[in-house]
Amino acid sequence: MPKPYPEEFRQDVVRVARNRDPGVTIEQVATDFGVHPMTLWKWMRRADIDEDAKPGVSSQESAELRDARRRIKLLEQENEVLRRAAAYLSQANLPKRIYPLVKELAGDGVPVTVTCRVLKLARQPYYRWLDKPLTDAVLTEAYRANALFDAHRDDPEFGYRFLAGEARGAGAVMADRTAWRICRDNRWWSVFGKKRGKEKKAGPPVHDDLVNRTFSADGPNQLWFADITEHATGEGKLYLCAVKDVFSNRIVGYSIDARMKSRLAVTALDSAVARRGPVDGCILHSDRGSQFHARNFVRAFDRHRMTGSMGRVGAAGDNAAMESFFSLLQKNVLDRRAWATREELRIAIVTWIERTYHRRRRQAGLGRLTPVEYEIVMTTPALQAA
Repeated sequence: MPKPYPEEFRQDVVRVARNRDPGVTIEQVATDFGVHPMTLWKWMRRADIDEDAKPGVSSQESAELRDARRRIKLLEQENEVLRRAAAYLSQANLPKRIYPLVKELAGDGVPVTVTCRVLKLARQPYYRWLDKPLTDAVLTEAYRANALFDAHRDDPEFGYRFLAGEARGAGAVMADRTAWRICRDNRWWSVFGKKRGKEKKAGPPVHDDLVNRTFSADGPNQLWFADITEHATGEGKLYLCAVKDVFSNRIVGYSIDARMKSRLAVTALDSAVARRGPVDGCILHSDRGSQFHARNFVRAFDRHRMTGSMGRVGAAGDNAAMESFFSLLQKNVLDRRAWATREELRIAIVTWIERTYHRRRRQAGLGRLTPVEYEIVMTTPALQAA
């Protein structure tokens, strides 16, 4: 079953269709954006309903109805937990006597989270009881943390290197880097730690540089680049975060907003994954911007099982693959004229990306093919077999 298009992408296509030039049909707009004409008609009808231009159930009402159904289902599950737990609670107060009920309810479709919340149980002890003991790695980590804590308590002025030496002397062998990670997670800092100035500097890279200016890939969804650009309008600045697949130079995901927050980068990444499918192991390279350091963005990496990569501070060449795309966008769209509104510039950007850059602009590095044509040609089963 194909994945749904991102909401922001659908809104952009509807905007372009509504603001199309005279003589341009809906079918032409749908072709430019790579969607079926009937799909675009449905999106436009849904937009009209949401704006009260046509009768029908709006998206908000549908979402509220789904939310109400989820709440009703949750209440039914909670009532079932209380009903079936009455006998267990009347027999003993020992929590582990209730764990068989939690397992039984889980087998009947009641989530463990719901059962533990209703019965005021911690889930972690339950899973340990469910024959999932701690691994050797977790135990080793705990022994190391204990050794570092003992050393930090005895000598609060020691940094992590000295703490690691003390821990190794106590029998907890570890590398300095491991000691630094444990101390960071537990906030065991030296009392003589450096004071931070008011001037903000680029933080340490969340990921190592795995690209080293090698802007090529053997197939799609192996190496992506991401960056953010901005442009002024009569209403203020508009920010674009784009994600590019270096295999075909295709912009696989993007997000446009009036504010440059971490949400902008996360939405662009989620949009790319939604349009490209499973991307396990794909490397995403970016600069050291705060949006790509944010916790929400790092969590998105873990959620999509991707690998991160970051360039150096002030080294624009480390992200040259995105700089070249933004240069084209600057010449062909942003600097063509003055933009009165953000909406006007947004429509122009998405139209140029989807219609011109993806499907009409041939690139010498792709054998005079467009990004869409190159992916079709290079990913055919016959060519792969050859």
